[in-house]
Amino acid sequence: MLKILFIFGTRPEAIKLAPLIKECRGRAGKFEIVTCVTAQHRAMLDQVLNFFEIKPDFDLDIMKDNQGLSGLSSACLLGLDGTIAASSPDLIVVQGDTTTAFIGALCGYYHKIKVAHIEAGLRSSNPYSPFPEEINRTLIGHIADFHFAPTEIAAKNLFAEGITKNVWIVGNTVVDALFLSLELLGQQDQSTFVKQFNYVNLSKPIILITCHRRESFGDPFEKLCHAFKQIADSHSNVELVFPVHLNPHVREPVQRILKNSPNIHLIEPLDYPHFIWILSKCSIVLTDSGGIQEEAPSLGKPILVLRDITERTEGIEAGTAKLVGCDPEVIVRETGKLLHALTPCQSRGHANNPYGDGASSKKIAEIFSTLK
Repeated sequence: MLKILFIFGTRPEAIKLAPLIKECRGRAGKFEIVTCVTAQHRAMLDQVLNFFEIKPDFDLDIMKDNQGLSGLSSACLLGLDGTIAASSPDLIVVQGDTTTAFIGALCGYYHKIKVAHIEAGLRSSNPYSPFPEEINRTLIGHIADFHFAPTEIAAKNLFAEGITKNVWIVGNTVVDALFLSLELLGQQDQSTFVKQFNYVNLSKPIILITCHRRESFGDPFEKLCHAFKQIADSHSNVELVFPVHLNPHVREPVQRILKNSPNIHLIEPLDYPHFIWILSKCSIVLTDSGGIQEEAPSLGKPILVLRDITERTEGIEAGTAKLVGCDPEVIVRETGKLLHALTPCQSRGHANNPYGDGASSKKIAEIFSTLK
């Protein structure tokens, strides 16, 4: 029986690994599953763990106030060193490009344990965009033994770096998580969600906004906020819902520039089920989030990507997303085009998702079952 240690620490990692953990646990006699969270994101991580009913075997709780990347990395390394020694896994699984994922892969290498990388091969080719994720995922790629690429483009990126063995194209598990979440949400009382969003007129077009990238902090982020204000001012019949990230570099300019706009709803970060619910109700998404670029196409939501470059080029090529950067003029113009194209109670978009069909976890589990 293969003993697998899943290491993760942030909300996106938990979302994307939850369906894979569920799939592996459902294969009785095949795998022994151990989970370890670093709690790189504490509150937002716990919400996802509760929703998907994941109880970690190890919880390192490493995050401290005002902790920089060096402190985070060292705390993660020391914590995972003891976890790996205590659990003695045959395989370590990391996801994506977080500090937790990079240090998890590195610590696995130090212990001479095989490492599987979920969502392998994403590249922007700019080491500082996103920062530090681009370097994290590149280094993980050269540490990992097994590479699960979401798309053909991601696999080609690995091949270009000389990583040609044990590469599989499996789609992205975030689509699995989305479908699983929609199933779970469908079993719940919808009136509780309507009540949660009672400040939003759900009969109007809704623009959902998320942005938090480090490379946008400062002047670029202020430009984003001014773009959102122009959209709100120009389209009084549109509701803008903006869950504001906890980072003070995000919260200060958001409050200063947007707090007096009546049709912009500045709210606290949403838990995952409520976020998926409002995502399913919105008409347009403005985001710098990688995960949302992958989720929204399955719901037919057009996306404007608030970055100058994206490692998720499949969505750009498929027409599910468009890069608009931080230029207010471009953002306002492209949002206006999308709003003009909307039909009543309907969003314009693509139901065909270039990032997967919801079967990625099954494919990965099948491959795990063949590993020695």
